[in-house]
Amino acid sequence: MIRIEHIGIAVKDLAAAEELYGKLLGSPSYKREVVASEGVTTSFFQVGPNKIELLESSGVDGPIAKAIEKRGEGLHHIAFEVADIRAEMARLRAQGFTLLNEEPKRGADNKLVCFIHPRSANGVLVELCQEIR
Repeated sequence: MIRIEHIGIAVKDLAAAEELYGKLLGSPSYKREVVASEGVTTSFFQVGPNKIELLESSGVDGPIAKAIEKRGEGLHHIAFEVADIRAEMARLRAQGFTLLNEEPKRGADNKLVCFIHPRSANGVLVELCQEIR
């Protein structure tokens, strides 16, 4: 693991959340992106070396909508940057972690991603991400 890449926050209304976080952080979102395969629209904020990702569900039955229905808006996941996502996935599997993906998939912000089941990480959804070069 190299560093915390971003913190993901589930929101019901992306435009309202962008306005709120823009005021809170003192700068606007630098990027909005639809990730159709995940049923989500994301918006990224840069705060120094750190990033915040807002996530809004594209539909009523998407993973973000389900998470909000179950737990409400708020912290959704923490993402760690890795140098070699496949090697990190193999290492974590060998350590007994349950991965939600057999193979890395394309995520937002030009990344390959894989998620670790919250049951394997004290209730926290963990995302591994590697920059696509």
